Amino acid sequence: MKKLIGILALLVGFAFQSNAQGALKFKKEKHDFGTIAEGVQATYSFEFTNTGSAPVVISNVQPSCGCTTPDWTREPIMPGKTGKVTASYNSTGRPGNFSKTITVINNGSTSQIILMISGSVKPKA
Repeated sequence: MKKLIGILALLVGFAFQSNAQGALKFKKEKHDFGTIAEGVQATYSFEFTNTGSAPVVISNVQPSCGCTTPDWTREPIMPGKTGKVTASYNSTGRPGNFSKTITVINNGSTSQIILMISGSVKPKA
């Protein structure tokens, strides 16, 4: 009987744990650089907090093109803790307006979060 109660308690524990899920809440999901000079490496860090009840792991961050380089918090983000996703836009040879997306792939409640950077590159004189 004790074994049965122990197994039942273990199963109930797993059931409650399976409902626990992390959630990334970004302070800002869009950033406008305004006007930047051609040749500038424009960089912005999107900050977030895990507002859920379980750790979140970002498995990948995918930019919409090769002109944008991402970096992100690689270790698990515990509930209540913060992290960041940094996007660097290379404006060399790219005069004019730009709008790029960065897809954050994670194991949280929203498995894909789209961040956006935009601006205008002033051509070299």
